[in-house]
Formats: sequence, C-alpha cells, structure tokens
Amino acid sequence: MSQDILENAVASHPSPGEKHFPKFEATAEIETLADERITHYPVSKLSAVLPLLHIVQHHFGFISKEAITWVANKLEIEPIKVLSVVTFYPGFRQSAPGKFHYRICRTLSCAMAGSHELMDKICEITNIDRTQLSHHNPIVVSPCGNYSVEFAECLASCGSAPACLVNDDFHDNITPDKAQSLIDQYPA
Repeated sequence: MSQDILENAVASHPSPGEKHFPKFEATAEIETLADERITHYPVSKLSAVLPLLHIVQHHFGFISKEAITWVANKLEIEPIKVLSVVTFYPGFRQSAPGKFHYRICRTLSCAMAGSHELMDKICEITNIDRTQLSHHNPIVVSPCGNYSVEFAECLASCGSAPACLVNDDFHDNITPDKAQSLIDQYPA
C-alpha cells in the first residue's frame, strides 16, 4: 500500500536535465556518508531524514522515488514519512534540473527591480517554456537539458536586487539586460 502512495505522489517525472546527473545508486561512498550522519541522531533515526536527503540531492541532483525508498529503508521508516519531508521543503527537487539551475528571487524588492522580467528573458534565451510551471512542479527545464529555472523566495540581497542563484553561485544586480552575460558565464 505504501509503495502505491509513493508511486502516485512523487513528481519524479523524466526531465531533459537527467543526462547531467547520475542515476541514483547507493554506492559505498553514499552508504558511508549516510551511516556517519545517522550517528549524529542516536535518539531517533527519523531526525536524520533531512541530512540524508541533502546527501542524495548533492550527489544525484534531485530526490528520486528510488532515493526516497533507500532513505526510508536506511532509517527503518515508511517511505511516506520521507516523502512528506521532500514535499514540504521547496529546496528539495523531485525531478532533475538542468545542468545550470537558475533560481530567481521573486520577493518584493527583486520583483520591483525586474526579477519577473529577468525570468522571462532567461527563459527566452534558453528556450524554456514556463507554461509548464506549477506549484507541484516549480522547475522547468530547457529542451536541451542544460538550463532550468524556478522562482526563489528571498535571497537576502534586497539592496542589490534583482538577485539569483545559478546552481550555488550568487549573483545580484542582474537586470534583464544582463541575462545574456549571466548565461554566458556558464557555457553548456
């Protein structure tokens, strides 16, 4: 029963970005990292869900159904408990982003400084169709799989808006007219 719920609830749909990330596999390195993190939570293994999910996303780019099942088995809990964490936190991705993932701040200061126009310009340049964007699927990937976009909540740079992250690189003062030069910094 639990596996049926998992199959129906996880938004892990195929993405052109998958070609840039290895398929989930619980390698010896991943097992060692997970075992070490679990030791930090001797009272309740359930508390290790977040650290294990971070390990998975860092190595594989997103949280797949297989990864959810692995984390659940590793912690001896039901997969639905892991899924509830994945779906609660917007920082966890349930499908592969592009090789270069653009998170553009949409809070007030950035919006007033042009972040929505910046999003439009990046999508135009990278051939991303944002009509596929939804609350359940906040990331849209370019057909080539090299680029993806999503809106982010405050990136804490209101005085130098609009701000965005490209993968984990922070950029500020990125007005729409600077979109092409931003993209050029990350050659596909």
